[in-house]
Amino acid sequence: MIPKAMPWLAAALISLHANAEPIAADASPTLKRIANNQAIAIGHRDNEVPFSYLVDGKPVGYSIDLCMAVVESISEQLGGPPLDVHFVPVTPVNRFILLRNGEIDLECGVTTSTSERRQQAAFSYPHFLTATRYVALAENDMHTIADLAGRSVVSTTGTINVEQLNELNRTQGLNIAVMLSRSHEEAFSMVANEQAAAFVMDDILLASLVSAADSPQRFHISQEAISEPKPYGLMMSLEDAVFAEVVNEALYERYQSGAIQALYDKWFLQPIPPVNRVIGLPISSELAAIFERPDDYAD
Repeated sequence: MIPKAMPWLAAALISLHANAEPIAADASPTLKRIANNQAIAIGHRDNEVPFSYLVDGKPVGYSIDLCMAVVESISEQLGGPPLDVHFVPVTPVNRFILLRNGEIDLECGVTTSTSERRQQAAFSYPHFLTATRYVALAENDMHTIADLAGRSVVSTTGTINVEQLNELNRTQGLNIAVMLSRSHEEAFSMVANEQAAAFVMDDILLASLVSAADSPQRFHISQEAISEPKPYGLMMSLEDAVFAEVVNEALYERYQSGAIQALYDKWFLQPIPPVNRVIGLPISSELAAIFERPDDYAD
């Protein structure tokens, strides 16, 4: 279960929902910087289909569309012309550093909100839920956590999945040889080329990689999950509660209006660029509940 809102944050969100008055930029260091520059810096990923990836050099995806809706709301809050959007590529390794240094105002990718990470950054309402699983070659007939025992298993550096894999290895004594990759694509290739028996990652990202493979039937995603479902959120500065409220209010409006359903369908149930493949993942009842009552799932 995702933690319910802390009392002070819940009260602030209720107040914000009830008052559509523009917020003074001086109330938030992030908003002040954005207003002064008339621009906002958005952190994006290069290849996290369908959340945040590049098509003809331009960031697109489900998370990007959500962030652009937030940008539109911020422009309205500031009462000025539309903001310029500066897209900044981020990786699992540098995303927290760039946010902490003020080089990005909002990170729009696939960052999982955990209690440990909420000590480093603020997170928006969840916009997706995912569990950790692994992908392996179908011919190896691997389905459970026990099937990883004694094998070489890869995950991407800078992710919580590495921590989960190491914890699993330690607590269950599986004697796994843990390998690190620089990217999800590299890790997936290691499985395809039989350099690793399995790749541990968020199940939605594994499904995306499999669907894009030349021979998807070669791969199988584990039936058993390594973690309970965890939420993705847009990531912001921990030191700016007012900015977090503005971001959540923009999401709240989309969730409550039903616009989020059309956006979800666009990226998960319809053909997406660049090759018009379909992810084919209907919205889960758990995620639908978040969209219906987002305040219950705030940090």
